[in-house]
Amino acid sequence: MARKALKLASWTSMALAASGIYFYSNKYLDPNDFGAVRVGRAVATTAVISYDYLTSLKSVPYGSEEYLQLRSKVHLRSARRLCELCCANRGTFIKVGQHLGALDYLLPEEYTSTLKVLHSQAPQSSMQEIRQVIREDLGKEIHDLFQSFDDTPLGTASLAQVHKAVLHDGRTVAVKVQHPKVRAQSSKDILLMEVLILAVKQLFPEFEFMWLVDEAKKNLPLELDFLNEGRNAEKVSQMLKHFDFLKISRHLGKMYSEMIFVNGFVHCDPHPGNVLVRKHPGTGKAEIVLLDHGLYQVLTEEFRLNYCHLWQSLIWTDMKRVKEYSQRLGAGDLYPLFACMLTARSWDSVNRGISQAPVTATEDLEIRNNAANYLPQISHLLNHVPRQMLLILKTNDLLRGIEAALGTRASASSFLNMSRCCIRALAEHKKKNTCSFFRRTQISFSEAFNLWQINLHELILRVKGLKLADRVLALICWLFPAPL
Repeated sequence: MARKALKLASWTSMALAASGIYFYSNKYLDPNDFGAVRVGRAVATTAVISYDYLTSLKSVPYGSEEYLQLRSKVHLRSARRLCELCCANRGTFIKVGQHLGALDYLLPEEYTSTLKVLHSQAPQSSMQEIRQVIREDLGKEIHDLFQSFDDTPLGTASLAQVHKAVLHDGRTVAVKVQHPKVRAQSSKDILLMEVLILAVKQLFPEFEFMWLVDEAKKNLPLELDFLNEGRNAEKVSQMLKHFDFLKISRHLGKMYSEMIFVNGFVHCDPHPGNVLVRKHPGTGKAEIVLLDHGLYQVLTEEFRLNYCHLWQSLIWTDMKRVKEYSQRLGAGDLYPLFACMLTARSWDSVNRGISQAPVTATEDLEIRNNAANYLPQISHLLNHVPRQMLLILKTNDLLRGIEAALGTRASASSFLNMSRCCIRALAEHKKKNTCSFFRRTQISFSEAFNLWQINLHELILRVKGLKLADRVLALICWLFPAPL
């Protein structure tokens, strides 16, 4: 115990020293912007959390009821400390905390439920700071650019806030303004997180969270580039212009299936603050509005097709192909855990068929408990799957959170909509790679037949739901055997 405590102190000192030397010697980073208080707060929080885990669990038998209860308390204390650190250091820390809070079925519930508050506790910049940012970025004062500009923001996020304004030509617009110093601090924050995670890994070898730093390094510059966000918004607007939505939850899943399986261009931050529902001013129909287009994942064709095959295998309960395509996506021998992480279903449900029945409260609790019990294995998987998979997993969990809030969690229809998109995507890929008219026609017929099978199966599920006469249902099942 004394040796571990000494090791912790040594690594903490090394982290501070390394950070100080780096900031002092690097002419592109101003140590005054970073601040000793900011670094010290992060180092101190990490040290306290590590010490809590080292000392609190050592005196109870691993896996016992007492151990599980005590571990839950340590998780909760540590999550609260981490949340306080994110709120105090703001910017990048809040963004990373929000990311962790979205991983409902991958991290212990104590962490995700505690860190979710960060979606509603983002800092607000003053109007003086807003004027300064606009002046520095656009070279003009607010009154030169806008006829009017509301001082109170419509919404505030970790990296920016949005104000309502009116242009001089009379158009009403939303103006997204980045918080001052966020861009300058982001690279320093990521470096600090990397040093601290490496230090913690020396104490807890099973703690493999370097994937979190890798994602932050790649994604934060994209989210801070508002020109990139504008291009993403225009692209997804064209990509999804054929959708006309009436019900939110079912069609939200349909929209994301289209993005993931068909287009390979995915909006990766669908938390409730970024998904709005409004009435169309002309028709009165309900519409889904996606906000915050800074973070998109562009899927390679190889990844997208393997992911399509994997979901098809999961939906049709082809366990041999589940194993094959999970391993192609980096899961190795942990493919059963990987399948559970993707579907947020138990391994028993995966084997029985995830579209057979919606998730129960008991199964949901089992999955959340397993997130704590299998944390080292989950961390290992997240470190070894393709980087594209990380944001897909986060997006899946955020969508499940919305479904849970609306009471439509893991319905059979959502899986069948995914299957439709997979069939279309795989058929389109096959047609692109053949010059034979006969082969293309054959692929089109196969695609149409597979889609018809899904429509029929969905009809049968609806008939079951309506509890029509058993004879009518039996006749339909006899005339048109279901594919599942």
